Amino acid sequence: MLQTQDLTVRFGGHVAVNAVSCTFAPGTLTAIVGPNGAGKTTYFNLISGQLKASAGRVSLNGRDLTGLSASARTRAGLGRAFQLTNLFPNLSVLENVRLAVQARLDGAHRRGLNLWSIWSDHAGLTQRAHAILESVAMAPQQEAPVASLPHGDQRKLEVALLMALDPQVYMFDEPTAGMSHDEAPVILNLIRQLKDDKTKTILLVEHKMDVVRELADRIIVLHNGSLVADGDPATVIASPVVQEAYLGMGKDTDTDADKEAA
Repeated sequence: MLQTQDLTVRFGGHVAVNAVSCTFAPGTLTAIVGPNGAGKTTYFNLISGQLKASAGRVSLNGRDLTGLSASARTRAGLGRAFQLTNLFPNLSVLENVRLAVQARLDGAHRRGLNLWSIWSDHAGLTQRAHAILESVAMAPQQEAPVASLPHGDQRKLEVALLMALDPQVYMFDEPTAGMSHDEAPVILNLIRQLKDDKTKTILLVEHKMDVVRELADRIIVLHNGSLVADGDPATVIASPVVQEAYLGMGKDTDTDADKEAA
């Protein structure tokens, strides 16, 4: 179980995330929404370790991660995908995934398991990488250099790398950003597949409310860095605070739950 307690970060006199306390349970997909500048990606950065908190803590299964680096949090079980792809562009698709598989096994060895024979088994690493590429329908492109892939395929590959790391928590920051109407469903289908594993926790930052309604079991809403709503999608989307703060509607304005944030 992932938990943030009074998580806060300040930039000078500006409080970007303000004492956010939240618990995320396995088997759930939580969408984190809010207007531009609400603190969504900053909150993600605090959880995954890209930013150091000014106050508060992050824990996973009771283990305090607050003082750990981003790479140490990855080894602890947090897997993060970014708005912009984070890949090795000059390596092949297969080599990218194989490195992620190797990194996971190396991390397991550091936790005390005797995996030297597996870690050094090039064939075993390649077999696992092939299986992951099959699951994301990228096996035909395995020898292609990543730099040659269209944007949609690079986003798919980033999901494949997360799967290779087999984290306890998957964190997706606007996974369909920059994708065409035809490309986006592929990524969403991959997230649906991950959601079928009830041992995993999924966090999703997303502006598209149709995606949020379809995928989320729960929505939390940030506004000016503070948590202002938390609950099931229908209730949260219909709440006055969300209609006003997120959808930009006044109290006397007709509501439209299908309107997307700018």
